[in-house]
Amino acid sequence: MSKQNNQDQVAAVEDPNELIAQLQAKLDDIKASGQQPYPNQFKRTDYAQDLQTAFEGLSKQEIDENPVKTQVNVAGRVMLNRGAFIVIQDMTGRIQLYVARKELDPEVLASIKSLDLGDIVGVSGYISRSGKGDLYVHIEEIQLLTKSLRPMPNKFHGLADVEARYRNRHLDLMTNESTREAFVIRSQVVSGIRQFMLNERFMEVETPMMHPIPGGAVARPFETHHNALDMPLYLRIAPELYLKRLVIGGFEKVFEINRSFRNEGVSTRHNPEFTMIEFYQAYADYHDLMDLTERLFNQLATDILGSTELTYQEEIISLKAPFARISMSDAIAQHAEGFDMAHIDDREYLADYVSNTLKQQVKDVFGAGKLKTIVFEETAEHQLRQPTFITEYPAETSPLARRNDDNPEITDRFELFIGGRELANGFSELNDPADQAERFRGQVAEKDAGDDEAMHFDEEYIEALSYGLPPTAGEGIGIDRLVMLFTDSASIRDVILFPHMRRKVDQ
Repeated sequence: MSKQNNQDQVAAVEDPNELIAQLQAKLDDIKASGQQPYPNQFKRTDYAQDLQTAFEGLSKQEIDENPVKTQVNVAGRVMLNRGAFIVIQDMTGRIQLYVARKELDPEVLASIKSLDLGDIVGVSGYISRSGKGDLYVHIEEIQLLTKSLRPMPNKFHGLADVEARYRNRHLDLMTNESTREAFVIRSQVVSGIRQFMLNERFMEVETPMMHPIPGGAVARPFETHHNALDMPLYLRIAPELYLKRLVIGGFEKVFEINRSFRNEGVSTRHNPEFTMIEFYQAYADYHDLMDLTERLFNQLATDILGSTELTYQEEIISLKAPFARISMSDAIAQHAEGFDMAHIDDREYLADYVSNTLKQQVKDVFGAGKLKTIVFEETAEHQLRQPTFITEYPAETSPLARRNDDNPEITDRFELFIGGRELANGFSELNDPADQAERFRGQVAEKDAGDDEAMHFDEEYIEALSYGLPPTAGEGIGIDRLVMLFTDSASIRDVILFPHMRRKVDQ
């Protein structure tokens, strides 16, 4: 296909219906000629990036003077057509194909001329390098493997419209290198976390995704119904209670990389379906897990990014240990303007500050701990830019965490904040069944008062806890948010392959 033909095709994209008809006509011609339009006999032996790496540093002369030509079989999608050169893309990257018109059979030339952007081809040939220094495969044989029946995104610059990228992730991945790289990093983060935990002697497990009682976190669940058993079920909001039952059973170090579901609002930080890792370690406390988290983040950054320093939204973030560790009260003292710390535990003062200064709703059921947490979230949380562990969360807002021995109004709990958002939540586990039952009853009272996110009373978990949970610490880390950090992504939708969207209304 000539350069002019290629330009004509770009122009034709402005009328997609006409181009679709042209592409369909080409497929009909292939069928009419008796050819198999979707053959499956071509065997790829080589990948684009592997070839680029293998021949890096070798000049055209060094490659061409090799007495044995390097024969390769590559396959991929046609992304550019520059006349004598075609660019294809596979899962690893791009490589050029050279069309030597004087050497190729007329039928092969005809098949090349009929190619459209988006077609998938298999090519056999040998490696060489152009005068400009670009590596290419000198075509000896080429075969159409799949005919594209839709036009590629206009002008091959990728999808610029954000909603179109999310709704058509296949096109986004085809045309936007930054999107491809983000999801490569996501895969590396997940596999890196898994390998780290296995090296720390944790055992990977799987727990139910449908629960008879939603538990393990304070959140509103998605509801469903099991027809055969005629019973309501809930998509899990967290795997916590099941994982702790495994620790009770004797699996003392467990983790699960899990999908969880929360029936909450959608934002740049929240998706109803999300991925996290939860892990539990017997004979450990929350200090041990803060240490482990520092090691994990340090290793992931070093292995994947090559440094413990990264840039997030034009801000330099250092993941080098140790991270800052401050109490919730100290964070409020540093960031809450006009707040009198002498009244940090005074419910009446807290309620007035939340209502009149922060303009947030105050319910009668809110105690001092709940109000204190609201003050922290509204004044301090977004200002925690560098990695910071916030500790000493109120017992009122930590229904599964162990009370502090010196001050029973607070718990041995932390949350990790980076770039102004929470990435992890961990604590020394509450293993007193009587205390846990009382905390559950408090959650039920809040639910009866209208809090849709409060927990249910889980009798089966209380019974399991009565058999004895050893001193244990547990933690959850949001993988989506961690990948946002590692890929410098402003929205959680940029790191979820298929984020939830409103239904597209037909025009």
